[in-house]
Amino acid sequence: MSFEEGPIVLFDGVCNLCAGAVRFIIPRDRRGRFRFAALQSEAGRRILAGIGVEAPEPGETPRSLVLVANGRAYLRSAAALRIAARLDRGWRLASVFLVVPGPLRDLVYRFVARNRYRWFGRETACDLPRAEEGWRFLDAAREVR
Repeated sequence: MSFEEGPIVLFDGVCNLCAGAVRFIIPRDRRGRFRFAALQSEAGRRILAGIGVEAPEPGETPRSLVLVANGRAYLRSAAALRIAARLDRGWRLASVFLVVPGPLRDLVYRFVARNRYRWFGRETACDLPRAEEGWRFLDAAREVR
């Protein structure tokens, strides 16, 4: 897996909030820089292993969001804010929150992440992307369990 193909967003493929985040990113990334893979997918596990981040065990709740860019992994709020910084229009302004210390930002992030299934629900399998967006997903042909 080559990381020169652009930043990669790894997301919890069964989380409705995470899938919603992907659906939010796509139209605001009109240049198509971001690629996507579910954390539970073969591609997601391979990418995590390639950057030295431990993948969740089967049945374990995965991290909700990981950004892989420039050979580095960004987790939690750092991932979300760095993604926003690369989106079109005013979303770049969200990067100003990177000056807030990570542990403080992550308190809020972890609270939402811990409750995301209860508040937003979960699916039994990852949604497959629409045909015109399929090229952006690294493991679109595989169903995530």
